[in-house]
Amino acid sequence: MPDDPLPLETTVTLLQRIRAGDSAARDQLIARYLPLLRAWAHGRLPAGARGLADTDDLVQVTLLRALNRLETFEYRHEGGFLAYLRHSVLNAIRQEVRRARRKPPGEPLDDAQPDPGESVSSRVAQRETFERYEEALMELTEDQREAVMLRLEFGLSYPEIAEALGRPSANAARMLVVRGLVTLAERLADHAPGGD
Repeated sequence: MPDDPLPLETTVTLLQRIRAGDSAARDQLIARYLPLLRAWAHGRLPAGARGLADTDDLVQVTLLRALNRLETFEYRHEGGFLAYLRHSVLNAIRQEVRRARRKPPGEPLDDAQPDPGESVSSRVAQRETFERYEEALMELTEDQREAVMLRLEFGLSYPEIAEALGRPSANAARMLVVRGLVTLAERLADHAPGGD
């Protein structure tokens, strides 16, 4: 009988090994989460906030910092660490945006040169929509929030979500996502301008 390949170690197991000083587990965790976080963060750091570092650098630094502060992270289930990393990257992006706003502009503006970027009103509308989404997301249950983030923001399949959140089946994960999306849509409607 051929040997079955070893199953992927759970994130919880890898975190325990990292806390015990296992550098191979650290490398394995980085290899698992860095591509996911880079894909999620792509395009979220506005061009005006990019300096010497780009979004990929920001994600990598944030992931390494999170691994260096594992003692502050309390994990309950598989999806929790990814949610923690997402929140950390989002905070780092916000910090870069604030830092960019404090810097004086590098070149004087030429009034005759049109701005090739988005209009200010478009950027404000996008920011307001994102803020409403974040507020609505925080109103979901923890399981719903993580399931929705794993599906929408990280593009995980239902079997992957089931494994990450300890659900018995892909269908159970799908139902959790659907219920979360329905609640999220209701909350977004509540938070919409002119909503109740």
